[in-house]
Amino acid sequence: MSTSTSGVSSAASITPVVVRLKLSLLRNGLRQSAGRRAAYITSVVVVLLFAALQLLGLIALRGNAHAASVTVLLIAVMALGWAVMPLFFPSGDETLDPTRLVMLPLRPHPLVRALLVASLVGIGPLFTLCLLVGSVISVAHGTAAYVTGVVAVPLALLVCVALARAVAAANIRLLSSRKGRDLAVLSGLVIAIGAQLVNFGAQRLGSAGGLSRLDPAADVLRWVPPGSAIGAVDSMSRGSYAMGVAQLVLSVAALVGLLALWSRHLTRLMTSPDGSTLQAGESAARERIPTGGLRRLLPPGRTGTVMERSLRYVWRDPKTKAAWVTSLAIGLIVPVFNAFQGTGSIYFACFAAGMLGIQMYNQFGQDTSAFWMVAMTIASPHDAYVELRGRALALLVITLPYATLVTVLTTAMLDDWSKLPEVLGLSFALLGAMLATGAWSSARFPYSIPQEGYKNVAPGQAGLAWIAIFGGMVSAALLTAPVITLTIWLNVTADGDRWSWLLLPLGAGYGALITAFGLRMAAPRTARRLPEILAAVSKG
Repeated sequence: MSTSTSGVSSAASITPVVVRLKLSLLRNGLRQSAGRRAAYITSVVVVLLFAALQLLGLIALRGNAHAASVTVLLIAVMALGWAVMPLFFPSGDETLDPTRLVMLPLRPHPLVRALLVASLVGIGPLFTLCLLVGSVISVAHGTAAYVTGVVAVPLALLVCVALARAVAAANIRLLSSRKGRDLAVLSGLVIAIGAQLVNFGAQRLGSAGGLSRLDPAADVLRWVPPGSAIGAVDSMSRGSYAMGVAQLVLSVAALVGLLALWSRHLTRLMTSPDGSTLQAGESAARERIPTGGLRRLLPPGRTGTVMERSLRYVWRDPKTKAAWVTSLAIGLIVPVFNAFQGTGSIYFACFAAGMLGIQMYNQFGQDTSAFWMVAMTIASPHDAYVELRGRALALLVITLPYATLVTVLTTAMLDDWSKLPEVLGLSFALLGAMLATGAWSSARFPYSIPQEGYKNVAPGQAGLAWIAIFGGMVSAALLTAPVITLTIWLNVTADGDRWSWLLLPLGAGYGALITAFGLRMAAPRTARRLPEILAAVSKG
């Protein structure tokens, strides 16, 4: 009897211990540096201000005919964020990794309860709570609705937290592997696409009858937890008590299912070995990619070797891959979304060349401390020139066809084919200018790119990064000024349209010349500053 009582007491005591553990981890993390404390306090203040504004906005929405649609969709989007964020920011909460507790004699169900309660401590749950409270106030009318809201708010919050925990537990092996780091660093792409989608949605909603566009989607999502919890409050307000009870029961069932799924993955995680560490040699052998096919397509000699190395960095290095994918996405999203909305200009297609041209900056930073092997092969300015030329050609292999494709697509969407030659010429000139300034800034302002974590600049080198990138972009714009001036002149003159096609060969030729000039200027500086470059890129 005493043993059973002791076991129950031990299980019940896990929850406060785990909560204190999370608070201790948070406190100790903030003690590491003043910068971390400042960043955390700033984020708390910003989130709380935003939550307060959201709460006031939802309260102001009370009485609107489409308030229920807005709140249901808002909670659905928030739940999607809870599901996705653990994949991109697994280190945001140290308690997300239950493998740290594998050696402790803990049962799955008490551990799930303890981790669930601990998950309610943080900025995210507080922000979610504010949105849920505001949503209930916005749609609740009558005693039954308010009583339902008292149940719906904690229920929806628990569904969001359990969803995040279940996703994290199911993918914890992935998140701690190299592929997981690849996935995490692509979060910038999701943010970029999400920002454009939000902008597009806001413009649509701002049009006449905008909120009514939300009703069809809301009618579906009010039956999808946790939106069903807010849907239950709205149903109670309209007197549909049976529907409200059904939606509430659906939310409870979702919570139970998520907790069961989480417990199942947690049990498997804590009782089975990490398969990613088994037979590592065989896996590595299987993952080796033959180099013959790619090598045959590249020029012979050092130029081809440098191009192959650079292209493999793009494919295999997580930070480099993330930068490229984000640039490719933004270079396409900006012109295409604006053209789709009918507010764009064909000149927005130059975003593709501009975003990809940025990849020429800090070329040696991606090498990190391994740059010493590159430095050992550079004995003269000519060697440095060939090295920089190979890196520029590798970039052009991707950038030239992509910039052309984006320009043609934007032109087709706007049906402005007469502008295609001049925009292509302007894009090629801009790309050449960015290659030139990127090569020079890579030699003059190199900085390290940390391989671990989410920072793209080593501590103490942020100033170098700003100077290299933004200074280079301004310089590239100035170098492109002759082509820009010619474009403007042809557009304002009476018969300029007859000669606008000349901008394509002129822009391409100018871009090639300015690239060659920039590489020639950067090569001697690179050869002279090899020790300084190695020291700078090895700090990460």
